[in-house]
Amino acid sequence: MIIKKQYIDGEWVDSISNKTREIINPFNQEVIATVPESDESDTQKAIAAARNAFDNGTWATTPATERGQIVSKIADLIERDKEELAELESLDTGKTVEESRGDMDDIAGVFRYYAQIADKDGGEIIDSPIPNSISKVVKEPVGVCGQITPWNYPLLQASWKLAPALVTGNTLIMKPSEITPLTSVKVFELMEEAGVPAGVVNLVLGAGNTVGAELSTNLDVDLISFTGGIETGKKIMQAASVNVKKIALELGGKNPNVVFADADFEIAVDQAMNAVFFHAGQICSAGTRLIVEESIHDEFVSALVKRVNNIKMGSGFDEDTQMGPLISQEHLTKVANYVEAGIKEGATVATGAKRPEAAELQKGFFYSPTVLTNCTTDMKVVQNEGFGPVITVEKFQTEEEAMKLANDSIYGLAGGVWSKDIAKAERCVAKMRMGTVWINDFNLYFPHAPWGGFKQSGIGRELGKLGLEEYQETKHVFHNLKPEAINWF
Repeated sequence: MIIKKQYIDGEWVDSISNKTREIINPFNQEVIATVPESDESDTQKAIAAARNAFDNGTWATTPATERGQIVSKIADLIERDKEELAELESLDTGKTVEESRGDMDDIAGVFRYYAQIADKDGGEIIDSPIPNSISKVVKEPVGVCGQITPWNYPLLQASWKLAPALVTGNTLIMKPSEITPLTSVKVFELMEEAGVPAGVVNLVLGAGNTVGAELSTNLDVDLISFTGGIETGKKIMQAASVNVKKIALELGGKNPNVVFADADFEIAVDQAMNAVFFHAGQICSAGTRLIVEESIHDEFVSALVKRVNNIKMGSGFDEDTQMGPLISQEHLTKVANYVEAGIKEGATVATGAKRPEAAELQKGFFYSPTVLTNCTTDMKVVQNEGFGPVITVEKFQTEEEAMKLANDSIYGLAGGVWSKDIAKAERCVAKMRMGTVWINDFNLYFPHAPWGGFKQSGIGRELGKLGLEEYQETKHVFHNLKPEAINWF
């Protein structure tokens, strides 16, 4: 069994209370690790360390090039330990190890991207209306950052927060999900190995209602970055108001995938599956709302169901596995109830909507890939984020109707449009109220492009230069080179 500690002020420590939590493998419910279960006291200790490191340490004033070199070394170490990290991620989350290997490549890429741009924006000189003066804009770190990451992509989401915070000179306290902390612990080991000074990065393991709440309300925290559910995000917004913290929130989505009759049929069917069933649909950007033009609806659903019925479920460590389990019994129950509610609302089960029957899957938190048809936007199953392997199918007749359906949501994270008509696709993109829209693709992202949502999908952006700016304050400096008395008084 793996036994891990948390990282505070450059030391690996147990919780102050000595409480622990068991980490469960969602494939077979075996205990795979024991980690500290911390509370407000541990969090306050970590915040104090980060505050001292920022106010009295050298990290914030270290040249950006040097900070970038350390972050680049972190990327090197992630690549070195890629296989170990991938195995830990799959043990923790249940996803296939092949998916996890791909995640590690992306994670290393995020650290390397921010390392490369760390010293590329030193501010700017702007025109001054006053003779003999200099007016300039400089960028400075925000300060102490609280970072709360989700269970579905533990290390990937951590990298989106860690890398930009570090290269801009901030200090931080990270709280990973209490049920998937193992790769976060490992990457903090790598950050220590890379030479990040004590107190700059701190890892506290515990629940959201203790550790997360303290990060949100503590007056010594200057920024809170959270990825997770919308209700928790609202609570964090309220809590952060105590000292008007900067906030960055990514709160999920209910993402439309619009398929026109003139799309490449086979590719659109394939991508409709890829949009949802990776990691058993536990993806904030999953294209769970499939919106298909009526003239091809029946044929499209038939082809989709045929492919869905061939999805191989199993252990993430089996090479043949295409989809692993859900994260927990609690989440399995939630997904099952979500589907049952949709059926009661009038949705038709095209396939799935049940636990799989295979004996080897009974110990795991598996749910069959599900397609629900005859769905309409007034259904909760269409409006609410289910976060499971479930596709709802709606139909439309006109471009205007398609866009009305696509935008009929409180969310606005991502969406897709499938059409060979370039002009039509671009018209749709202009109308879709989402932070990311793909044309003839789905779920593609990379470090250079910003990520975040419209409406209740969140505030702020991660990745790209905008992701860097979330961790910076902008300061205007005016320098009078020839001061004179005004003699007003």
